[in-house]
Amino acid sequence: MKNSGISETVQTLMRKSVCAVLCLLLLLPALFPVKAAAETAPAKVVRVGSFEDTFNYCNEKGVRKGYGYELLETLSGYTGWQFEYVTCDWSDCFEKLENGEIDIMGGISYTEDRAEEMLFSDEPMGEEKYYLYADLSRTDLSTSDYKTLNGKKIGVLMGAESEVMLTEWEEKHGIKTEHVNISNNEDVKQKLANHEIDCFVSLEESYWAELGISTITRVGKSSIYYAINKDRADIKEELDNAMRALDEEAPFYTADLCKKYFSLDYKPILTGEEKAWLKEHGAIRMGFLTGDSGVSTYDPATGEITGIITDYIQFARDCLGNQELEFQLVGYDDKEAELNALKSGEIDMIFHFDQSPNLAEEYRLARTNTTWTANMMVVTNKQLFNENQANRVAVPQNKISLTRYIAVYYPQWEIVDCAAQEDAARLVKDGQADCFVTGVSSQENYSKKYDFYSVPLPNPAKSCFAVNSGNRHLLSILNKTIKAMPTNMLTGSLAMYKSSSRKVTLSEFIRDNFFMVLLVSSIFVAVILLAILKLLRKARKAEAAARKAANDTQELNAKLQIAAENAESANRAKSTFLFNMSHDIRTPMNAIIGYADLASRHSDDPAKLKKYMENIQVCGQNLLMLLNNVLDLARIENDKTEIEYSVSDIEKDFRNCLAMFRNQADSKG
Repeated sequence: MKNSGISETVQTLMRKSVCAVLCLLLLLPALFPVKAAAETAPAKVVRVGSFEDTFNYCNEKGVRKGYGYELLETLSGYTGWQFEYVTCDWSDCFEKLENGEIDIMGGISYTEDRAEEMLFSDEPMGEEKYYLYADLSRTDLSTSDYKTLNGKKIGVLMGAESEVMLTEWEEKHGIKTEHVNISNNEDVKQKLANHEIDCFVSLEESYWAELGISTITRVGKSSIYYAINKDRADIKEELDNAMRALDEEAPFYTADLCKKYFSLDYKPILTGEEKAWLKEHGAIRMGFLTGDSGVSTYDPATGEITGIITDYIQFARDCLGNQELEFQLVGYDDKEAELNALKSGEIDMIFHFDQSPNLAEEYRLARTNTTWTANMMVVTNKQLFNENQANRVAVPQNKISLTRYIAVYYPQWEIVDCAAQEDAARLVKDGQADCFVTGVSSQENYSKKYDFYSVPLPNPAKSCFAVNSGNRHLLSILNKTIKAMPTNMLTGSLAMYKSSSRKVTLSEFIRDNFFMVLLVSSIFVAVILLAILKLLRKARKAEAAARKAANDTQELNAKLQIAAENAESANRAKSTFLFNMSHDIRTPMNAIIGYADLASRHSDDPAKLKKYMENIQVCGQNLLMLLNNVLDLARIENDKTEIEYSVSDIEKDFRNCLAMFRNQADSKG
């Protein structure tokens, strides 16, 4: 028993000791505060060589930009580096890297000689592309005939990689030129102005295009790397790890970055060859469909053409800066006639063509870049529609582009031919087809009319211009007008024209908003009736009082006579009031109805629509004023009226008065 008791005591003491030690360990941070390692370890400062070029530069606001700069900042998210930018130029950047004044710089081509003096990243940071630039409005230079460069003076940084590329390119094409040394962009501008050079070699950038200088061709490209001080293997290791991690997590990051900085976003101009072609050819004959809703619609009564075709022509006419374009429009009723006209040379281009390589191959056409996109909808009587099933789709026979769209994206669908879109809707209604395809703007009409369902398709229809295959000058000219256009200009215009193509009549407005119209009309009529009933009640009371006075006593004949006259006067006042009120109320009411009808018939003209809505508001205010006057009469009879002084705008009142009667006057000539 004693041994057992001693054992328990020892165990108790041990437990207490362990608890004490644990408590002491927990209290240590409070007794002796220690900063976390992350707080005490400073960020690694990396000195970056910054020489002004397209990869790393500061804009006019002092904001640093460039492909290399943005890529390095992204990589620092993996490395935790903090950058210090050290200004240098091409003449001393390698010297500063070797003597340790900078730790890293980007945009450097790899050579064996350089590899002995510095470290390079394992993976390239991108590609350096060199282009031959010139003022292509000169007629003695051609992008299609490189022989025109023979004997010309070409500016290039002599002794650099760019001159090696130029020499190899010239040997490949059998061209003899004179190389002239250039040092920077300002030097190039000066030598061009002094006619010391005819063209020059430079990196891919939009700077030159803003000055009216265009690219002739690319003379070469090479991979570029980050170069690192030879003693900073730690930086190289961290950089390589970061570049591998970025490539795994975002494989297209550098491609997107390259597109952002080197997409050559500039205002295009015509080359000398293109200007000569236009001068010889004359106006560009543009074929269009006369009934292409929202795109091109011809009104034979007025000769007016509406749709995005007018927006394009207005923009393209002078968008290229050095040449004004002239278009001659030729309308066709169907796509086949339009295609035949292009093939026979009757027209030079088709304004609206499907961006389909299969159609281009079939009709031997050349397509421009995409001009606009349009979202497509399936209209069906099925509540649950599966686009991946073998559905029967009704397609009008003249819809060549739609047929090709379905063949490309939904080859499993069976096409059911029909004459027109309305026939397609009836086929779906009768169960002879499962669906038909239409644009977003028109699907609502069928959904309401036939109680159909609308399902958006994930693949939009892409449109372009089409020219005869081999007409490279016109193809280039049209592509330049497309490049000059603001992004999605025609796509936005198409949506606007489509939404306003169908006018809403007054009857349709009342039908779609029946309960609201009924409520407003009921309130309006009720107010007028209440006012009239109140006045009639007062007139009856006056008449009853007169009769009572006449029957009371003969002695009150004089008073009775006066009361009778008052009653007769009240009756006359009542009749006059009712006549005048009905006339006065009818005048603004007729004006409101007339202007509402005009507004419904001119909903596509914003200026007229605004004017009609303003006139409706003026007439409505006049009508409200009449009702207020009726209420004032009631107040006068109850001796509750108060005189109120207000300033009146006579000229405005006169204009408002004219507005009420102008519509009726116009209708009567």
